[in-house]
Amino acid sequence: MRAIYLTGFMGAGKTTVGKRLGEVLQLPVIDTDAYIEQQVGKTIAAIFAEEGEGAFRAYEREVLKKLPTEHVVITTGGGIVIQEENRQFMRKHGIVIYLHCELYELLQRLGDDATRPLLMENKQKKMKQLFEQRLPWYHEAHITIDTTNRTVDDIVENIVLMLKSSRF
Repeated sequence: MRAIYLTGFMGAGKTTVGKRLGEVLQLPVIDTDAYIEQQVGKTIAAIFAEEGEGAFRAYEREVLKKLPTEHVVITTGGGIVIQEENRQFMRKHGIVIYLHCELYELLQRLGDDATRPLLMENKQKKMKQLFEQRLPWYHEAHITIDTTNRTVDDIVENIVLMLKSSRF
């Protein structure tokens, strides 16, 4: 089986859904953000603060190419789709699943989250801006699954059905 890449905006459920999907499919799960933190020895917030977003995006691009491309679920950072190179790589080497969540629910889910470097100021305005900017790139995925107001098990069941009925 080709790699399964979960994409989507921060708060859409990539990490949580990915863990459960890995359990159901009996596949290892790799989180790109956690992998970067482990490799660099810094938190994502520290990388942004000390090295800037450009450095983080370079780490993201490098890590994506190092990870396995078969028999794995890869949960990505919300901004991995910014780079055309990343989108092409994921589409070529795996099945890209966009976890869509409506902005109003993302705002609720991330309301008290202070760990997101790109949302430190004007959270609602910045989220709306980033969400709208990234939406066309998210839609380049092979499969779109709506996570708005749905349970993790319901979402995972939907993904498994889509994978079984698709040509991937």
